[in-house]
Amino acid sequence: QVQLVESGGGLVQTGGSLRLSCVASENIDSLDAMGWYRQPLGKQRELVATSPRSGSRIYADSVKGRFIVSRDNFKNTLYLAMNSLKPEDTAVYYCNAVQASTNYWGQGTQVTVSS
Repeated sequence: QVQLVESGGGLVQTGGSLRLSCVASENIDSLDAMGWYRQPLGKQRELVATSPRSGSRIYADSVKGRFIVSRDNFKNTLYLAMNSLKPEDTAVYYCNAVQASTNYWGQGTQVTVSS
């Protein structure tokens, strides 16, 4: 059972930046993949960025060039640096981990971008 705890959300103005963190209960280098998803109010959860154990990172078209996913294996932490934030980035952001075809989710952290 992988436990994930997100932090770093908050209220920011358009054009601002935030960095989300996700601390895992296990060595993240042993996980098949980690990533970030978001769910705007009243909408479905959508992929933001993935960071597989091997292979290239994948970003949603809407965040390419603005968001960067990275990891610190020593701290068992996944990060999401969000720059040039827009009101449409407002959502609950969830950390995801995949291990042996099982998905694990954090509790989510709210990001609100004011216009």
